Amino acid sequence: MKMNMKKLAVAAMLTAVAVALSTFSIPIGASKCFPIQHLCNVIAGVFLGPWYGVAMAFCTSLIRNLMGTGSLLAFPGSMVGAFLGGFLYRLHGRLWAAYVGEVFGTGILGGLLCWPVAALIMGQEAAVFAYVIPFLMSTMCGTVFAAFLMGVLCRSGVFTYLKHMLDRETAGAL
Repeated sequence: MKMNMKKLAVAAMLTAVAVALSTFSIPIGASKCFPIQHLCNVIAGVFLGPWYGVAMAFCTSLIRNLMGTGSLLAFPGSMVGAFLGGFLYRLHGRLWAAYVGEVFGTGILGGLLCWPVAALIMGQEAAVFAYVIPFLMSTMCGTVFAAFLMGVLCRSGVFTYLKHMLDRETAGAL
């Protein structure tokens, strides 16, 4: 696999942003939403593609776990959302597809995949759907932030510039 160094650098920067801002939360009812990971998942999916998005989400989860600021539940949630958002964006070429992929991937699939991680690895007893609602709230919040940011980037012309700059054919091998 030929690695695009520009995409790798952007993935590393998104990882740094997600780790550095992982303490930012928004209280919604009894839950706290941590939207920055989901914002970064959408950005990675759109600009970098599904595999760089998964790598970014994995590295963010790993670093947060090593620092003691994350849990093992971050792995399935963030990685599935990043992959599905990037995959659906590549498939349809529309921003709405990245948003739907992130919300469904993290909120539904990631929430469901957390149950075996919590039960088998962490020893926590919970219902199968216990993580779906909190994950949905968090990912919807972050995806709204991402949609706002993408709108600003599109209106300013920066979106097209960044897509062109990070495109595999124009980036070349370094």
